[in-house]
Amino acid sequence: MRVVGGEYKGRVFKPGKNFKARPTTDIAKEGLFNILDNRYDFSELKVLDLFAGTGSISYEFASRGSLDITLVELNYNHLKFIHKVISELKISSIKPVKGNVFKFIKKCTESFDIVFADPPFDLPDLGEIPDILLSSTILKEKGVFILEHSKRASFNEHEYFLEQRSYGNVCFSFFCSS
Repeated sequence: MRVVGGEYKGRVFKPGKNFKARPTTDIAKEGLFNILDNRYDFSELKVLDLFAGTGSISYEFASRGSLDITLVELNYNHLKFIHKVISELKISSIKPVKGNVFKFIKKCTESFDIVFADPPFDLPDLGEIPDILLSSTILKEKGVFILEHSKRASFNEHEYFLEQRSYGNVCFSFFCSS
């Protein structure tokens, strides 16, 4: 896993062979952050990274100057790796939370400019995530929710769908807040 842009560009971290998460590919991250670079001043963004896995997306936001990033990951070993990388990079802007994403969304009292979710591609509730998230108060007005998913899933008909970008088998669907 590599940081593809910003202050930590080129830094490489190896999660290990027993790591169960599927990290977002470098090509997909580069494509996503090229889009975001043209739309946002990262220093002004409050970001939430759900199903954080390796923490890769959070490191990209931090590397580009985001100062308020919360990531949620349930797996203890994944969270241990995330803490290790945060410590190595000396990042103070990322707040890791160990927990179930769905419970976190229900209990969270904060709201965010960008919410990114990279659930397992075979998650049974994958199709419900946009509705669960967009019906909560977790996304600020004019906020954007980005869902990473495989090409097998399509959200083009969702009422709050904005656009989809594809990079190989990886797709990012963008949704606006209501």
